[in-house]
Amino acid sequence: MKPARRLPLRSRSGSAAAKAAAGTLAVLLALTGCTLLGQSDGGSGGGSTGKADPSIAEAAPEELRSFYSQEVSWTSCEDKLECAKIKVPVDYAKPAGDSIEIAALKMKATGKKTGSLLVNPGGPGGSGYDFVKDAGATNVSSEVRARYDLVGFDPRGVKRSAPVTCLTDQERDESRAKNYDLSSDAGLAAALADNKATAAKCAEKTGPVLAHVDTVSAAKDLDILRAVVNDTKLNYLGYSYGTFLGSTYASLFPDHVGRMVLDGALDPSLSNEELTSGQARAFEKAIRAYVAKCLADSGCPLTGTVDSGVQQIRDLVESVDASPRRAQDGRMVTGSAFVSGLILPLYNDDNWPLLTQALDAALKGDPSPMLRLADFGADRDPSGKYTSNSAFAFNAINCLDYPMVTDPAAMRAEEQKLRQESPTLGYFFAYGGTNCQDWPYKSIRTPAPVEYPGSAPILVVGTTGDPATPVEWAGALRKQLGNASLVTWKGEGHTAYGRSNSCVTDAVDGYLLTGEAPADNTQC
Repeated sequence: MKPARRLPLRSRSGSAAAKAAAGTLAVLLALTGCTLLGQSDGGSGGGSTGKADPSIAEAAPEELRSFYSQEVSWTSCEDKLECAKIKVPVDYAKPAGDSIEIAALKMKATGKKTGSLLVNPGGPGGSGYDFVKDAGATNVSSEVRARYDLVGFDPRGVKRSAPVTCLTDQERDESRAKNYDLSSDAGLAAALADNKATAAKCAEKTGPVLAHVDTVSAAKDLDILRAVVNDTKLNYLGYSYGTFLGSTYASLFPDHVGRMVLDGALDPSLSNEELTSGQARAFEKAIRAYVAKCLADSGCPLTGTVDSGVQQIRDLVESVDASPRRAQDGRMVTGSAFVSGLILPLYNDDNWPLLTQALDAALKGDPSPMLRLADFGADRDPSGKYTSNSAFAFNAINCLDYPMVTDPAAMRAEEQKLRQESPTLGYFFAYGGTNCQDWPYKSIRTPAPVEYPGSAPILVVGTTGDPATPVEWAGALRKQLGNASLVTWKGEGHTAYGRSNSCVTDAVDGYLLTGEAPADNTQC
C-alpha cells in the first residue's frame, strides 16, 4: 500500500534485536539503544503451568469465565525465558464462537516477585513479545525487573497472534517501490485500485479475525492476560500506541487498574485527521531540531542557517519524489520510501548521526543508505525477508479504530493544510483515507475523551520534542484520566522511559515499586 497516511507510532522495540546496517551504516541501529537479551538473571527456563486463582476467574463475566480460568502452560524458550499461548474469543459479542491464541513471553522477576508487568511497545502492530526478548533487560530498570515478571505479548493481529496477513515479501517490495501522484485523479485512482486489491488479499489470507483486531478487543484480551498471570490488578507499561491500549483498558476495567505507566501518550479524543495534523507539525519541529544540531557538528552536509538547511532537505525530498532514484541493490527509491528512511532516526536523537550519513550520501546521488533506514523501519532484513507484519497490522487496526475521510476533495483539502503545517513532509502524511476506503470492515469506534473513574493513580509521560506523539497529547490524556500524574521530559525523540535521564527513571520506578505517583507536572 502507498504509505500516504498517518505514520506509525513506532514500536519501542522497532525490531529491537541488534541489527547492523551495511556499508556506512554498519552500526547498531536500535531506536532505543536496545541490545540482545541473554543475560537476565531471572527464570530457570524450566517452564511452569499456571491457572488463574479461582477468585479472579469467578469475578469474570459468566460467558467469559472459561477464558479467565484457563490453564496456561509456560514453556522454556528464547534463552532462559518462558513462552505461553493464551486463548481468547475472536468476537467478544460471541464468546462461544471461534477463538484465537495470544502469544506471550515472560522474563521472570530476579528477586522477590510482587506481580507481573505487562508491556506493549507501540505501533499499532508492535510486538511486546519481541520487546521483552530484545529490550526488556535494557529498557526496564533492574530494580523493576527484580520485583516484576515482565510479560510481553503480541496483540491480536500482530506477528504471532492470529497475524494480519496480506502480501508476500516480493509483493511488499513491489508495493513499496510504486510511486503515485496522489494530487492527480489518475494517481489517486491507481493508489485506490492497488489498496483495494491488497485489502482483498488481507481478508482472504487473514480470515474472520480481521474484523476484530480493534483496540477495544485487544484491551479485553489484556484483562484475560491479567487474570492468567494471577494478578487481581493490571500492572502495565505502554509506549506510544500502547498508551491508547492502556487508556482504553482503564475505561473498560477501571477497578482492575493497578500501576499503569503510559509513555508517549496518544490523545484518544482526536480524530485520525487531527492525529495526522499533530504528527505532521511535530515531525517538522523534529527536523528543525535535527538540522540545528547537524549544523553545529563537523561533517554536516547541510549549510547555512536552520531555515536553509531544512530547505535543502525539502528540495532533496521533492527531487526524489519527482524522479525516483535507483539504489545500489537495483531497487527504486520513491519519495515515500525516502521519507520513511528520513523520519526513522528522528525517533531517537542518538540516531541522528545515521541521518547525517544518509543525507550526505543522498545529496551526492546515492539513496542506498536512506533505503536501508526505510528497510529497517519496515522490518525488512538485508536478505529481503520481512520479519514482521507490523505494516499490515497497523492499517487493519487503524481502519477499525478510526473513521477516515475518504472523499477526494476533502483529502485534497487536507493535503493543502498539511503542506502548510509541515512544508517538508506534509504531502506524505496526506491521503490516509486511501488505506481504508475499500477496507472490508468499517470503523467501529468514534474518537472521544477517555473516562476513568478508578481509584488507582495512572502515570502519564510526555517528551517535549516527541515527533510521533506530541507532548500536548500527554497533557490532554492526563486531564481526561483525572486521577493521574504527568511527568514531562525536556528532550528529543519518541517516548522517555528507558532512554532519557535519571529523573524520568526515578519517577517511573518509584511509582511501579511503591504505587505512589510522582507530583503532577513533574519536569525532567
